[in-house]
Amino acid sequence: MRRSFRGWRRSRPFWGGLFIVVAAVEIFLTVKAPLPVVVHVGMQGLAGFLVPIIMLLCGVLLWFTPANRTFYSILALLMAFASWVTSNLGGFLIGLLLGMIGGSLAFSWQPAPPRKPAPALPPDADTAELTERAER
Repeated sequence: MRRSFRGWRRSRPFWGGLFIVVAAVEIFLTVKAPLPVVVHVGMQGLAGFLVPIIMLLCGVLLWFTPANRTFYSILALLMAFASWVTSNLGGFLIGLLLGMIGGSLAFSWQPAPPRKPAPALPPDADTAELTERAER
């Protein structure tokens, strides 16, 4: 199980997506903070909820559709910057910074190059003789 998860994790921008998801949760929780804690109510309240939801979707979609990582990472970066205005200064700067780090990690991620097959060893006399017998 652990080995299969490691293979899955390495085949996509996992850490970038994780940072974006954590940033979205943190920003969403600061929007739900009690009124004395809230620094800025944001544009009509709806954008304060919409920005972290879009960020959460971007983080999850980065995990499940890594081929579209460029679009999702740029959208997550834009939403992280938008959270500055809409969601309590970007979740008290923590969500903003986590979103920027996650979007940058996801944008810079590249899939691993395919592995080259191991070079074939030259046949020695014993294997050449066995190969000739098998071919007859």
